[in-house]
Amino acid sequence: MDSQFGIANVWTQGDFVTRAVAIILIGMSLVSWIVIILKALDIYKYRKHARAANDFWHSEDFSAGLAKLGTDQGNPFRHLALEGREATAHHRKSSAHLHDALDVSDWVTRCLRNCINEFTARLQGGLAILASVGSTAPFIGLFGTVWGIYHALVAIGTSGQSTIDKVAGPIGEALIMTALGLAVAIPAVLGYNALVRGNKSILNNLNSFAHDMHAYFVTGARVNVQNDGESAKVLPLKKGA
Repeated sequence: MDSQFGIANVWTQGDFVTRAVAIILIGMSLVSWIVIILKALDIYKYRKHARAANDFWHSEDFSAGLAKLGTDQGNPFRHLALEGREATAHHRKSSAHLHDALDVSDWVTRCLRNCINEFTARLQGGLAILASVGSTAPFIGLFGTVWGIYHALVAIGTSGQSTIDKVAGPIGEALIMTALGLAVAIPAVLGYNALVRGNKSILNNLNSFAHDMHAYFVTGARVNVQNDGESAKVLPLKKGA
């Protein structure tokens, strides 16, 4: 064959539409990989925070437990503990407000839930980009293929040469756009699924920690249910400032 298949030939022989499609796909690939890497680093960081949160309950008082959570302002477990402490103190000191109709349990629950919802929204940021790339990249690549085949057939018809070596080159280069679309979409879909699983694990840990914090601020102790689900013991933790 006179022509070699490759992105370089698609770029040199294609028109502005083909080049625009290639640029769009390459840009989508770069954006999706940036999102995957950044979100994966976040999940790794949050998992470290989750392990530190397990040590929180082995502290002598709340202040010591808070110190074990570190000073990272982005630590959701630390933020949850501070939010619960502030909610409890606010409920005790406030009077003649609308929220006084709620008991301390309901008030702390609402505050902790709002904190978790804010973190969930931040945790899921960027996943819509991966979902969009994974669902649209194959069709953008297919559009580039159809456009390239159309112009290849027009060029072949104009030249009057329809031998296999004249047809295979242009059409094969056009089909590369489909492969490029799949190469962009597959990592985005796999990355999306992996990040969703990682986010779910982090949220499960955060919800468990919030449940324990709620029990601590309401009753003064963390309720630890055993693995068999048949018994539970109360783990006291002194309330500190």
